[in-house]
Amino acid sequence: MNSIIEAAQAQRAAPVMATGPLTLHLMQPQDASRWDAFVRACPEATFFHLSGWQKVIQQSFGIKTWFYYVEQGGQIQGVLPLAEIKSRLFGHALGAMPFCVYGGVAALGDEARRMLDDAAHALATKLGVGHLEYRGMRRAHPDDPSWHTKELYVTFRKEISGDDETNLNAIPRKQRAMVRKGIKLGLKAVVEDNVERMFAAYAHSVLRLGTPVFPKKYFALLQQTFGDECEVRTILTEDGRLVASVLSFYWRDEVVPYYGGGTDLAREVAGNDYMYWSLMQAAAARGCRIFDFGRSKLGTGAYDFKKNWGFSAEPLPYEYKLYTSSKLPDNNPLNPKYQLFIKMWKKLPLPVANFLGPYIVRNLG
Repeated sequence: MNSIIEAAQAQRAAPVMATGPLTLHLMQPQDASRWDAFVRACPEATFFHLSGWQKVIQQSFGIKTWFYYVEQGGQIQGVLPLAEIKSRLFGHALGAMPFCVYGGVAALGDEARRMLDDAAHALATKLGVGHLEYRGMRRAHPDDPSWHTKELYVTFRKEISGDDETNLNAIPRKQRAMVRKGIKLGLKAVVEDNVERMFAAYAHSVLRLGTPVFPKKYFALLQQTFGDECEVRTILTEDGRLVASVLSFYWRDEVVPYYGGGTDLAREVAGNDYMYWSLMQAAAARGCRIFDFGRSKLGTGAYDFKKNWGFSAEPLPYEYKLYTSSKLPDNNPLNPKYQLFIKMWKKLPLPVANFLGPYIVRNLG
């Protein structure tokens, strides 16, 4: 897997190195295009470092953000998007973009990285947060004891081929049978220019899990902001009934199915398996060679589903630096103190859950 990623990185043009003093700045609207040019070229950067996330997060949730960058001779050398979560229930934190699985410093050199770390430290101190959080795929501070990690999340990434038959045969037998069931039943996929049916399928699924729903405008903003890099793929029966839908991100040679869900019908017709197979087909045809099944918590149904598809779990060593807090955060559904809330939430009527959810979820991050 590492060789695949390294080869893809080598094919991209390296960012231009510059001379002169390094200086720290906050991104302004006029900086967005060169910020994104840097992110697209920087090997450490991810889709979740793009400037569009500032608009999405601020307009969807009213969350305050700081997009720091370091430049040298007019050339950006590193970026760090940060956001503040402040909640009586879930605590006070500064860190990578909320609701983004990857984040933290993306830089070309150690000095730029240090300056961005220092900026984050100064802001965390000024705000009086409980902790600072980076969400990298690898540890950024392995030798610094002030940064802590915890085993909670893993990611599932796998190479895919340009050949459908090869990809289908790589799916373990049981899940491959589910894909074939969906094909046999005549399920079809449509790519949509709105999020209406995607939101309906997603909201139904998260209520079943006891999780507060995101506001519909959040998904609409993602589609509006990221354009062709954000796809909504909906699965229907032959007679047009909604089965499932997924919102995915395309990034470099990767596809990332990010938000999705299925109706009750999806279980009867293997709708979720067919949906991810349809996405894999489309992504392979588009030239993607990495299928990033995304982040899951250890011990969850989503974790098991992805493993059953033949994906291997890779630990996500998120890093935390404590300030006013004395212990690492534990804001996740597996925490026993949230179990009563989850049980009660599952019993809410769907319209009520869809109304209340956005007021709660903005504090989760």
